[in-house]
Amino acid sequence: MDMQFLVERLETLVVNARKLPMTNNIVLDQAALLDLIDQLRVAIPEEVRQARRINQESDRVLGHAREEAERIIAAAQEQAALLLQDSSILRDAEARADDIAARAQQRAEETMRGADQYAADVLLRLEGDLDKTLSIVKKSLEVLEERKPAAAEA
Repeated sequence: MDMQFLVERLETLVVNARKLPMTNNIVLDQAALLDLIDQLRVAIPEEVRQARRINQESDRVLGHAREEAERIIAAAQEQAALLLQDSSILRDAEARADDIAARAQQRAEETMRGADQYAADVLLRLEGDLDKTLSIVKKSLEVLEERKPAAAEA
């Protein structure tokens, strides 16, 4: 289940709760609140699994980029070996091989930067969602804690 959806449900539960007269306290349905907390506990590991999948995918993309760079470099070296017959051809081949290697390196670095940025964005979004969820849970616990003395006095 989506963390954002669960947080919104928790917020709706708090907003729509019945207020106690002349206080800032509210009355929450314990079963509904506990059910929502259980759903949050289940959803958090799913968000973490999604982040891991994203990291694994970025590793796979980086590995593929490295393999492609190695293939390009090997092809350039092979081509250079075939052109060794003439020194001018050799210089041209070496320059071409260097260019291909530089482009391959540049593409690999761009792919790596993109994958890193994507993973960082997802992890930052996850961190924000977890911070919001933790804040809501803490506020809810504070509300429950505030109600304890009121319930004990009654």
